[in-house]
Parts: sequence; structure tokens; C-alpha cells
Amino acid sequence: MKLQSLAAACAAIVTVSFAGSALAVGADTNPVIVKLQAPVAASTKLIAGGAVFQCIGNTCAAGAPTSQTFAVSTCKTISKSVGAVASFGSSDHQLDAEKLGLCNAGSDSQVAKR
Repeated sequence: MKLQSLAAACAAIVTVSFAGSALAVGADTNPVIVKLQAPVAASTKLIAGGAVFQCIGNTCAAGAPTSQTFAVSTCKTISKSVGAVASFGSSDHQLDAEKLGLCNAGSDSQVAKR
């Protein structure tokens, strides 16, 4: 009887722990918005940092970012695909000027004009 009670208590704790962490991730997730230095010629979709970005004009957005989405490597993937990036981040997390410089290193600003 004690073993069954202990197992039930452990199962309840594990369930609450997973539910709590899932809710926390969902509540803190803001879309990632990327402003490009030049607009894309046509609507473009790309995958970077574990998220799908939709680019229209001079803006790319990922509505369901992951923890990897906020990395400079994600920004680099975008800049190499659609052109130089002017700003990158969410409402509470933006790349600073130094990281934007790293992001744009090696990007072809002519990509966006194709």
C-alpha cells in the first residue's frame, strides 16, 4: 500500500513539473522579428535556428521561435539567404550592434535584390 502511494505521489510530481515547464515556455515565447537593410523581391520562407521565418518586404518573422532562434548563427543564416540584417530579436531580446556586425559578416547584400 505504501509503495502504491509513493508511486502515485511521484507520478503527480513529474506530471506537474512537465506541465509547469511547458506553460512557462509558451508564456515567454515572443515572435522573432528581423528587419532587413533591403527588401526581398518576393515572399520568402526559410528555416533558421529551429524556426520558420516568413520574409515579406524588409521584414522576416518567426512566430514560434525555439531557444536556438535567438543565436547569432540564426541571424547569419538569414543574412546569407535574404540579405543584410538591420535588426534582429523579439520584444524583450535584441541583438546588439556588435552581434549584428557578426551576423552580417559575409552576407551578400545583393541577395535581397534578386
